[in-house]
This record gives sequence, C-alpha cells and structure tokens, in this order.
Amino acid sequence: MNKTIPYVNLVKQAKQEKKEIFDSLNKLFRDGQFILGNETKKFENSISNYLKVKECVALNSGTDALTFGLSLIGVRKGDEVITPPNSFIGSSAAIVHLGAIPIFADVRVDQNIDPNEIEKKITKKTKAIMPVHLSGLPCDMEKIMKISKKYNLPVIEDAAQAVGTKYREKFVGTFGEIGCFSAHPLKNLNAMGDAGYLVTNNKKIAEKVRLLRNHGIKERDKVISFGFVSRMDNVQAAILNIRLKKLKGVINKRRANARLYFRELGKLKNIKLPYENKNYFHTYHTFVIQAENRNELKKHLGQKGISTKIHYPYLIFEQEAYKKRFTNINYKKFPVSRELNKKILTLPINQYMTVKEIKKICIEIKNFYKD
Repeated sequence: MNKTIPYVNLVKQAKQEKKEIFDSLNKLFRDGQFILGNETKKFENSISNYLKVKECVALNSGTDALTFGLSLIGVRKGDEVITPPNSFIGSSAAIVHLGAIPIFADVRVDQNIDPNEIEKKITKKTKAIMPVHLSGLPCDMEKIMKISKKYNLPVIEDAAQAVGTKYREKFVGTFGEIGCFSAHPLKNLNAMGDAGYLVTNNKKIAEKVRLLRNHGIKERDKVISFGFVSRMDNVQAAILNIRLKKLKGVINKRRANARLYFRELGKLKNIKLPYENKNYFHTYHTFVIQAENRNELKKHLGQKGISTKIHYPYLIFEQEAYKKRFTNINYKKFPVSRELNKKILTLPINQYMTVKEIKKICIEIKNFYKD
C-alpha cells in the first residue's frame, strides 16, 4: 500500500511545538489573560516590526480585516471595488457585506490581477482597488499603485496568503492604505484556530479598527460607536508569537521545496510551473502548477497516495451565492481566469515534506504524461 503524502501536516507541526506551546499557555493560564492581553499586544508589535509598518491590529480573521478596512476607506452601499475573480470567497464576501459590488478584473497567467484590466473597470462608482496576492506571489504593485495615484483610488491589499512575500524588497500588505492578513491554520504563519490581522501606517484607521473589533468600547464602560466582536484571543496570539519566530525558516523550507520541484519538473512540457521573477519574493503558501489533463492527473496522483487540491475549482461569479445576488456578469470577459481554472493544480509543499516525497510526486507526474 502506498504511503500517503499529505497536502498539509498540521499534526506534525503540533507535535514538534507541543512543549513550547504548552509552556506558553500555562503561563497565560496562570495570568488569567484570555482576551486582548499581553500576548496580543506582543504579536501586534512583532508584526509591525517584521513588516516595517506603524500599526498592526490583531483580529478574528483575515475576512474581518478586509471588511473593516474597506469600511474605513469609505466603501458603502452601491460602491464598486475592483478585485480578481479567482480568489477565496472571503475577498468578495467582505465587499458584499458592506452592500458594495465586487467588480472583477481578469488575471495574468501568473493568476494575479492584471493592472491593465483594473484600469478598464474603473467607473464613477469605483471606490477602491483590492489586489489579492494569491498563493504567496506578489501582484504587480508598481503598476497598481500608479493606477491608484492616477485615479485617486485607495488600495487595500488582500495578503491573506502572503505574509513575508515581497515585491521589489518591500513586503506586500504595506503598499496600499491597508493590508489584510489571515493566520488560519493553513497559512504559513498559522494559529490553531481562526485569526487574522490588519496593518496600516494610518494611526486613525488603526484606532478605529481597535474600536470596531471590541464592540466600540473605548474604556471599560464607555462605548463610543457600535462595533463587532472580532478580537484575536490571547491563546491564538501566544501560539502566533511562537510561530512568528520560526516564519523565516518555514518560508525558506517552502522555497527550497519549490526549487526541487523546478529542478525535477522544469523540462516537462505538459505542465507550467509557478511564475518566478527576480523582483518577486514568493513565499509559496501554495505551489500551483498548470497541467494538461488536470483532472486525470489529480486522480492519478490520488491513487498513488498523493494529496492535491485545486485553488479554486470555481471562479467567484460561478458560485451560487454570487448568482443569487448579481446577474449582470459576462463570463466571456474573463478568458485568462477561465482557462487557468481548467488547468490549475496545487501540489504539496509544506515545510515538513522530505526530498524523497517531492521526488516521488515528480516521478508520478512524469509517469502520468509518459503513459
């Protein structure tokens, strides 16, 4: 029987870090700080230092970060926000929950939003641009920021999958007015539950987000606005503080795994490997190839005990939730996204993979196309 190669290995991560995490949590339990305590403050300061931004606000999720961020740059009912159609649903959900309309711009062959398509979609109703740094690959932020300046439109970056990613030596999430990150268990910097954070150099925005996340409470018994419950709890913050110290190693291992894939599969004509550019620092949240006969290849690998995923099998405007609310989409306007969706396949790349496992995956891919 074939030994299974998992897509992720959260169990192994937990085992390796068990003592360190339990020691930290025992201290937290003794202190009795579970909501907005010292661990949360420490995490916010550490992320600010890491990303070289003035403010970080720890939240319940990356989706909440997007929703709050969009609201605070003025997105309201009937406004339009330009974003790609091939992201996780949370990107567009944040727009929709504000009563605004996601306006999709097609992507480049690297799966990230095409700046030329952004400019085509700008109207009098456009309120913001929301690029998504999909899979840990940076968008073309130089061109996007030029468009932002030209039309006086704020940029809010969905960097949920891209902590540590850089464009021309600058961290993504720090180009626009606001950057939004997820710390979901599947991310490179991952909690053991839901978590996210928002970064900005605008102190007023950060102060408003801190109010929004905690019922609008400024002091213990003083509420100055109606808010929400979107706090990162101290338990998750404590775990993230441990894992943030290891993030560089996690990214380096994933990049090493990617290089091995490139060496083993680089000459194979039936697949296209992830986009690389000297100005881009890819952190490989996922390793997405474009494969001929994708569905058959996925089935073949599964039969050999190799777990793969598709990110994402449906474009957002193909989802039932979207179709119920919006009816004016023209599917023919997204040729690149639609073509990519027939080919994309995500291979395992987690930091616990061995050279032997990656070589086995590559051998099975070669065998599939050889047959």
